[in-house]
Amino acid sequence: MCYTNNMYIGVDIGGTKTLVAVLDDQGIIVERVRFLTPPVYEEFIAELTETARSLHTQDFRAGCVAAPGKIDRKHGIARDFGNLKWHDTPLQADAEHIFSCPMLVENDANLGGLSESMLLPADKNVLYITVSTGIGTGFIGHRRIVPELADSEGGHMLLPFHGKHVAWESFASGHAIVERFGKKAADITDAATWHRIAHDLAMGFIELIAIAQPQIIVIGGSVGVYYERFEPFLLYELQRAKNPLIDLPAIRKAARPEDAVLYGCYDLAHNTYGTNT
Repeated sequence: MCYTNNMYIGVDIGGTKTLVAVLDDQGIIVERVRFLTPPVYEEFIAELTETARSLHTQDFRAGCVAAPGKIDRKHGIARDFGNLKWHDTPLQADAEHIFSCPMLVENDANLGGLSESMLLPADKNVLYITVSTGIGTGFIGHRRIVPELADSEGGHMLLPFHGKHVAWESFASGHAIVERFGKKAADITDAATWHRIAHDLAMGFIELIAIAQPQIIVIGGSVGVYYERFEPFLLYELQRAKNPLIDLPAIRKAARPEDAVLYGCYDLAHNTYGTNT
């Protein structure tokens, strides 16, 4: 195929909000729109259609939609959205109809990890953990989404909590933080609360490190934005619980914690349909 335009579209569907961005051929965001994610898929498609019409850019080489859940990549169908009650949605076909260009569909945590890995040495194995409405995990090897782990859902690991085994994200995600402490992460300033949050996050980190043994962990998402507030507590809890046979990886805040997924949309679309295609 031959493509003449050099603009890309990225759509990041979150459980609370959806971000839409136009990126140029160098991966620079030139337009950005945000809207609340409707609870009904058909309403979401209507909102996305109106957003597309409002963009100054109307001609795209390609794009990507990030979805929080399980993806049927062969058929472009989002099977399950986790915190959204959508199932078996024809997301790729709908997005291609809206934006009139080839579109990819991928898990949001994979895309966030992909974009952050592009800012790190190419030979590193990266585990991206996004702590937002839920908790997502993306495994990246040598700046590529690891296909064997592309459907991983670290947030759904069963961990002990208050005498039961429950999903990690049910007590450690951004949504859980609001439910448990009555505040969003942005509004939490006291050390004791952040230490409690860090302890609960560390429970999942330890399990993932033991299994995947990444060289670098990158923390993103709306809670990851405030990594500085809980970093010392997280490192303390990880050191306290670490397996002596396994080294702890380097841990860092995402360079672009709220936009990592949008940049990942660009990276995947550009790698697939870029100027050399």
